This record gives sequence, structure tokens and C-alpha cells, in this order.
Amino acid sequence: MSNKKVIVTGVGGQLGWSIKQLSGQYPTLDFVFTDVAEMDLTKQDSIKHFIQQNPPDYFIHCAAYTAVDKAETEKDLALAINATAVGTIAEECAKVDAKLIAISTDYVFDGNGTKPYLPYDETDPLNYYGYSKWLGEKAALESNPQTIIIRTSWVYCEHGSNFVKTMLRLMKERDELKVVDDQVGSPTYAPDLAKAILDIVIELENGNNHKGIYHFSNDGIISWFDFATAIKELSSLNCHVLPLPSAAYPTPAKRPAYSGLNKDSIQSDFHIQLKHWKLSLQVCLERLAP
Repeated sequence: MSNKKVIVTGVGGQLGWSIKQLSGQYPTLDFVFTDVAEMDLTKQDSIKHFIQQNPPDYFIHCAAYTAVDKAETEKDLALAINATAVGTIAEECAKVDAKLIAISTDYVFDGNGTKPYLPYDETDPLNYYGYSKWLGEKAALESNPQTIIIRTSWVYCEHGSNFVKTMLRLMKERDELKVVDDQVGSPTYAPDLAKAILDIVIELENGNNHKGIYHFSNDGIISWFDFATAIKELSSLNCHVLPLPSAAYPTPAKRPAYSGLNKDSIQSDFHIQLKHWKLSLQVCLERLAP
């Protein structure tokens, strides 16, 4: 039986990079990693040409416009990358009978919830980034019935820029740091999500036919302040971390106050096991240590 071809977008980002790091552990899959040079998501013809020239069995779409605050003013660009491009990818995948796994965000919810959001709970994005990602979900599901959407939250790893690396840098530079304590959700260590995605591909290869919307993050729900405090303690840094209300730190884009995700269905449908956020944070900090 020949290997299955898997296209992965966004290899320069945290998740795409993490999938590439793990790809050698999946010898039955042949990977094609892309970034903007190979496939420009702002150009429909570029997407169509690339998929037609490299017809995949699976398409893992990690690339996205992720500048949450900038999206409030760069709406056309956010829409082109997070919505229009996703619809085109889904259409092209449908033509070659490829299964699409597209990554979305907790920001499709309004944050007024008090318990972890289920995959099919009502969406109501607070900011344009969340809205553009929601439109992408809709386009993918409408254009390709073999689509799996995985919403995730607070992604970080050793690669790229993220909250963990920013906190480490600032804590080494400053004696005191203020971090918002009224936005609550779950961190996601990108290598954990990468493994879950690749394990889902293997499940699909073995006849699992589940599809639709799923949630993935590490286990446990915390505030950004809790997250920063744990980074400080696990790194044995002396910086004093203080809680701060969101109102004292206004941003162009509103953030949801609560974005806990219910991950029961991804665990039961695909036999995915979750790690606690603190265990994964420890792994990341050890890998980042000089």
C-alpha cells in the first residue's frame, strides 16, 4: 500500500513547525510542507494551482492571519486569508477527494459562557479575527463534507512568538509585570496539538469516518495571570507578577472573558489523550532553557 500524501500549510508558524518536527514519526505519510512562497493564500489561482499540481489525500490547514488587533483595520487581508482561502482550499480538496483538517479558534465565541463550550454551541465572535475564522469554518464545512474543524486556544511552543516566550523575556528584563486576570481559557502546547492532528489522520486511514467540529487544548482552565505565574515559578524567575483587569489594558480587538473548550468529543471519537497544561508548559520551558 502506497504512502498517503499530506499537505501542511503554515510551516513557518508554531503548529506547522510542530507538525514538521513530528512528521518523521509517521512513516506511512508523505508530507508536503508549504508557506506563502509555495502557496499564496491571498491568491485563489495560487491555491488552485498548488493543489492541482500536488493532489493530497489529506490537507492540514494551519496557516492563518493571526494578528488579532491588526485584523480590526486589516479586514480585507484577514478575510482573504482566514475565510476566502479556506473555502477555496475546501473546494479544491473536494475535487480530489482529500480530507481537510482546518484549524480554528476559541475566539468564535463571545466569552459570556460559564462552562466549557461544546463544538456546536452558538458562535458570536467579539472581534474581526474571530469573525473571519468563523467564516472560514463555515466555508470549509459547506464546500467539503469531509472536513474536520479543530478549534484551539492560547497556542505556544519553542518556535515563533507567543505568550510564553514573551513572558520569559519580560520577566528577565523587569522586576514587576502586570498580566490580565479576568480572561480565562486553556493553553495549548503546539506539539500536543500537532500529535493529535497526525493521530487523527492515522485514525481516518484506519477507517474512522468522524467529521465536523472539534475542540482541542491542554487540560485545565486558567487565567493569563495564572499562566504567567506558572511560567515564573517553573522558570525560577524573581519578577513580581501582578493581576490586572482587562479594562486597565484596552486593546483594539475585544477578547472573550471566558473561552474554555469542551474536548470530550475529540477524545471519544478519535481516542485522543489530553495532557495537563502545566505538564506541557514544563516540557516547553525545559526545551527553551539555555
